[in-house]
Amino acid sequence: MERLVELPVAMPGLRAVRASTDSLHTKMKETYCVGRVDRGDVEWWAGGKVWRAAPGCVLVKQPGDVHRDLARSGPTTFTVITLPTDDAARMQREGRAVALPQLAAGDARAAPFHRLIDAVCAGGDRLSLEVAVAEAIGALAVISNPPPYSRPVRRAKEYLREHLADSVKLDDLAAHAELDKFHLCRAFRAQVGMPPHAYLTHLRIARAKELLLRGVRASDLAPLVGLYDQAQLTRHFRRLVGTTPARFPRLGWP
Repeated sequence: MERLVELPVAMPGLRAVRASTDSLHTKMKETYCVGRVDRGDVEWWAGGKVWRAAPGCVLVKQPGDVHRDLARSGPTTFTVITLPTDDAARMQREGRAVALPQLAAGDARAAPFHRLIDAVCAGGDRLSLEVAVAEAIGALAVISNPPPYSRPVRRAKEYLREHLADSVKLDDLAAHAELDKFHLCRAFRAQVGMPPHAYLTHLRIARAKELLLRGVRASDLAPLVGLYDQAQLTRHFRRLVGTTPARFPRLGWP
């Protein structure tokens, strides 16, 4: 069971949600976001490592990160803030936003993220939120870390992002990655958390959500995101998003 409550915020473009769940999920992140565990604890996988998040831990995510829950001791409640994409992306382009995925409750580097979450939960005004967001995005530089992906896997991820509307063949993917397909499949699953075809499906559904919010009709989506037909789109969309493409634009929190 999962329950999401969107929190009111005074800063345009900033979104916040409080979620409670006792389910285990595997998801590819579509935004830059920070989250704090408020209650419960969860064991999860990211970047080839198993982490354990307890109350007070802060999780930092970027688009394309795969998060896989492994176990929960019970229901987990957490607060998630989506960071402004343009500012966070600029930090990444400058090579400073490849972040450690988790900071412990007492880690001083997490202080700016706690301040942002606390400000949102307290109903802070626009200026206080803008300051907290700027400090949180700036803090990404402090926790920067070399990416967990080898060069072939990075090249494969780039290729999938650039060709998500095309018919992708494994041989072409391996050629671009400059690694034979057998080693690439093993390395991709180990480092990313899912095989290339599953990662491509997540990319396609993420793009479908973007297009729907821009006003593209659900009936026109499938060829734009590399899927065969409306039935295939709807099947993957419902599995990953929990609703149909036609209903999605009316639901609010994505």
